[in-house]
Amino acid sequence: MCTVTYIPTPEGCIVTSNRDEKITRERALSPQEYLIEGKKIIFPKDPKAGGTWVANNETKIIVLLNGAQEKHIPKSKYRKSRGLVVLDLMTAENTFDYWEKIDLTDIEPFTIVLVENNKLTQLQWNEAEKSTTEFDAKQFHIWSSSTLYSKEIREKRKEWFQDFIKSKNAPTPEEILHFHQFTESENKEFGLQINRNDVLKTISITQCKVKNDIIQMKYLDLFE
Repeated sequence: MCTVTYIPTPEGCIVTSNRDEKITRERALSPQEYLIEGKKIIFPKDPKAGGTWVANNETKIIVLLNGAQEKHIPKSKYRKSRGLVVLDLMTAENTFDYWEKIDLTDIEPFTIVLVENNKLTQLQWNEAEKSTTEFDAKQFHIWSSSTLYSKEIREKRKEWFQDFIKSKNAPTPEEILHFHQFTESENKEFGLQINRNDVLKTISITQCKVKNDIIQMKYLDLFE
C-alpha cells in the first residue's frame, strides 16, 4: 500500500505492491477468496478493520496507497477505513459510476491504482475532492505513498525504477519481486523495503499477474 509498480506485458500486466506498516499492527491474513455481496474477491485481510490494500476478482485489480498528492495531517479518528472503500469498489457493478457517487466525507486521503478492461486508472481522494486520471496502460509506472515519502524521494524512487526497466526491458514476475524486495537494500529509510527503527517496516509484497485475462495473486509475507 506504499509502493506500487505497474508493468505491461504482451499478455497483460503485472502489478506489485509493498505494504509498509507499523509492526505493532496485527498481522494480516494471507490472501483468500471471499464472497461479498455475491461476488468472489481475493485479498489479504487486515484484521483491524476487515478491509484490504490490494484485491482482485476475475476482471479487475485494485491497489491502495495511503495519502493523495501530498502528505496530510491525520485526524485522530475517521468514519471508515480506506481498506473498506477498496472492497466497496471491488463489489461495484460499474467502478467509475460508483466512484462518482461514493461519499468520502471524513475518510482519510488515499490513492487507488485500478486495472480494469485493459485500462490503468488512478483514483484519488485528498479530503476535499476526488480525481480520476487515466494512465497509459502500455507504459511502466511507479507510485510511492505521499505519507511516507517526500516529493524528492518519490522522484528518486522513480529513477531507480527507470534504471531497473532499462536493465531488464521485459522483467519477469520474479525479477519484479526482487526489485521490490532488494532495491537499495542498505537504505532502510526509503529503499524499496524499509525498516525505520524497527517501528515501521515493509511487512509484505503482493503481486497480481494478468495473463490472457486471467488474474493470479502471489503474496510474500515479510513479517518477522
